[in-house]
Amino acid sequence: MKQISEHLLKKVIISRSPNTHKWNYGRLLLIGGTYPYGGAIMMAALAAVYSGAGLVTVATNRDNLTALHSHLPEAMGFDLADHELLCEQLQKASVILVGPGLKEARESQAILHMIFEQVSSQQVLILDGGAISLFAASQFELPKAQLVFTPHQKEWEKLSGLELVSQTEDKSRRAVQNFPKGTVIVEKGPHTRIWTSGQEEGYQLDVGGPYQATGGMGDTLAGMIAGFAGQFPQVSLYERVVTATYLHSAIAEKLSQENYVVLPTLISKEIPKYMKNITDATQEKFFIEYLNLGK
Repeated sequence: MKQISEHLLKKVIISRSPNTHKWNYGRLLLIGGTYPYGGAIMMAALAAVYSGAGLVTVATNRDNLTALHSHLPEAMGFDLADHELLCEQLQKASVILVGPGLKEARESQAILHMIFEQVSSQQVLILDGGAISLFAASQFELPKAQLVFTPHQKEWEKLSGLELVSQTEDKSRRAVQNFPKGTVIVEKGPHTRIWTSGQEEGYQLDVGGPYQATGGMGDTLAGMIAGFAGQFPQVSLYERVVTATYLHSAIAEKLSQENYVVLPTLISKEIPKYMKNITDATQEKFFIEYLNLGK
């Protein structure tokens, strides 16, 4: 397995051109937060905004909209039950994240099917949480979008057919190759692995720990991946996902030096500072001390 390097971080997270505007940094549509999981989609949206996404729109239960706008006025929001508006927003989005806090129900499965029918090869589609379980239980064909899956171990079992005890590096590597070429899979666990079908060797994190074992951690990671996916066109989608996943855990590890448990919202608020430090860094010391590289 490959390790994330200083070179990769600098390659992905680059300074912004002075001649750009919000449309250059991704138009994101986040779908989820059905009752009683409203907080999940809000944490995903927070991470996406703090990661630098140009425009973030959230489709969720109407009851969540007041809280969303109160906590994150930078994001737009609308009622997930408004299917006409949902179709309109699906066509406009460059990145679609579906699943954080999405209840496994018939209505959600119908929404997922609608998304699969409408997305195009020009769009990034990220499946997280409930969307993974809904897809695994369905007979849906995968759409011709740029696909990212972010399963935890039980969700990876549903996707791959590998029981937890069988989720070894070799078996997961083979299972990834069953997905369409170019599909990115973030196999979350104590030692998270990031794969892409069509390549034999993946990346494995050497940062992170039990201080991340709290609700909302995966939702925050999914939002961060969406934020990175909408930016940095100079590198592949795979490299964007790898970098977002690494930075998420590297920030958590740094925060754990002063916190017994690292709350996901704390990670989100640190993202802009760490991204800025990477673009400004001229010495290896930053990467060793703050991003845990060179251990």
